[in-house]
Amino acid sequence: MRKTNAKPKYTWQILVIIVTVIILGLNAIPTFYGNHNALLVSAVNPTQSLPNTQTLRNVVQQQSINVEQIINSESSSKIVIDGDDDALLAAQTQLKTTLGDDFQVRLGSQSAAPKWLQGMGMSPIKLGLDLSGGVLFVLEVDTNKADQERLGNAKDEALQLIHDNGLRGMSVKLADSQEKINLHFLTHQASQVKTVVNELQQRLPGITYTASGDRDGTLVFSDQSVTTFHHEIMAQALTTLRGRIEELGITEAVTQRQGQNRIRIELPGVKDPEQAKRIIGATASLDFYEMAQSGTVGAKTFTDENGRRLRLAPKPIFTGSNIENATSGRDEMGIALVNLALDGIGGKKMSDFSKDNIGNPMVTIFSEYHKNSADEMVKSSKVISVATIQSQLGNRFSITNLDSPQAASDLALLLRAGSLDAPITIVQQRTIQASLGQENVGNGIMALAIGLGITLVFMGLWYRKLGLIANTSLVLNLVCLLGLMALLPNVVLTLPGIAGLVLTVGMAVDTNVLIFERIKEERKRGRSNFLAIETGYKEAFATILDANVTTMITALILLSIGYGPVKGFAMTLSLGILTSMFTGVFVAHVLTSLVKPQIAVKHKELRS
Repeated sequence: MRKTNAKPKYTWQILVIIVTVIILGLNAIPTFYGNHNALLVSAVNPTQSLPNTQTLRNVVQQQSINVEQIINSESSSKIVIDGDDDALLAAQTQLKTTLGDDFQVRLGSQSAAPKWLQGMGMSPIKLGLDLSGGVLFVLEVDTNKADQERLGNAKDEALQLIHDNGLRGMSVKLADSQEKINLHFLTHQASQVKTVVNELQQRLPGITYTASGDRDGTLVFSDQSVTTFHHEIMAQALTTLRGRIEELGITEAVTQRQGQNRIRIELPGVKDPEQAKRIIGATASLDFYEMAQSGTVGAKTFTDENGRRLRLAPKPIFTGSNIENATSGRDEMGIALVNLALDGIGGKKMSDFSKDNIGNPMVTIFSEYHKNSADEMVKSSKVISVATIQSQLGNRFSITNLDSPQAASDLALLLRAGSLDAPITIVQQRTIQASLGQENVGNGIMALAIGLGITLVFMGLWYRKLGLIANTSLVLNLVCLLGLMALLPNVVLTLPGIAGLVLTVGMAVDTNVLIFERIKEERKRGRSNFLAIETGYKEAFATILDANVTTMITALILLSIGYGPVKGFAMTLSLGILTSMFTGVFVAHVLTSLVKPQIAVKHKELRS
């Protein structure tokens, strides 16, 4: 009797399966090793050299903490320790005390996988807030305050135009409601008002003018302009906050809009919530002013630390939005400073201004929002520098006279990440301990193991040899899914994500059940094993595809509009659909076609 060999027909399929499983399997391995705690040591002044490896090791070992390894780079040293979070915090305190204010010591982590896997760029799956512990912030963006600031700037623009056009007797005031600008003028100035309004609308698109009498009118921003402005404010806040989080060295953070004017930030693995709160919740901005000339309309008055009253021009020379880079350091006397690099626009403004104002002062104003005793958001500003311009400056200069190296470092971080145009308030803060995260991981793995075990036993007993094929594809499905989650940069595993893993197991088995039942029906019709397998997979594929596509649509919708736990579940579910289609249809088809005909031939030989 002639033996049919199906292997050559599936050569390329077998090759694809082997390559895919090896790549994803290698990426899945580091997840089982987890992470070690680590400390990142960097210099406040980038030009300052880092302590040598042996010095860092000796400092940490003073707390009887074992150092696994020290990884050096150009800008920092990573100290990997063998210990829990308490040991990590103790080591951080010891390093800060020994190294002083010249160095920053931040908390971090390092993969515990073998070095050959790390050398290939493979790392564990990033764990979410509920699994690794960390901090959750919900921030509220005060768009009303931003509207008031915008309207105040429009009033200053109108005053400047009135002054430039020499219109005496015309006045501009903010309404008590802070929602519009009242314009009062003399009867014969009606035609000149139109000129002022036209120039103002060119400078501030979206502002509208309505006459309320022969001598009065109002200026307001249109509803469409306000809506667009709020959208830009939220987009700018998201971008700025993400920049600040990156500066903190947190790569697994989740930052997304929540509702109308709130932002949700999840910081997994953060063990120093106060530092994160100080940086993320700051609404600092920096503005650079020239001194106001006598008779300047709308001049701003500030008091410096020596009690001197300074009258500044109504508009800054340039703002923090023109700052391209900022680094902290020290001057020749050891006093903390911040070195600034401006973008092209800011550099040109600085060059033009300094060229015409050699010998004149330039004042730096630092502003931030905070809540007063009445729980109202108020803006406070202070003078941090009054410097005399000695020569024409370009796009690089320094801010001196700062309180401490830490203040300089924080200011540089905020300026690098960008200032916020609207004040933000932390309306919710929740800290999840790492011990609770470990408990969640254990419970989740237990649930997955129980579900997987029951499924494997059932499939093995019910379908026998076909069940072994289903079990093989199911295990490969989990390996591929874990590897894919570790490979993709923005995927974070959460507790609901583990529920998605369990659901993926059920969906993968459901795919095999549909196919196997179809194969059994074809065998009852008298078809050979080979034809029954081919027909079974072909006929069941349309049903499987429809079911997975509809589920994928739902998962993508949840992924796009959901946040927090919902997004974690949707991410795991959508990736699980892809891997279950690959293993449940493609891999299982090849395995069934290779194994089942051989079994059938053996039975025929035994009967003969």
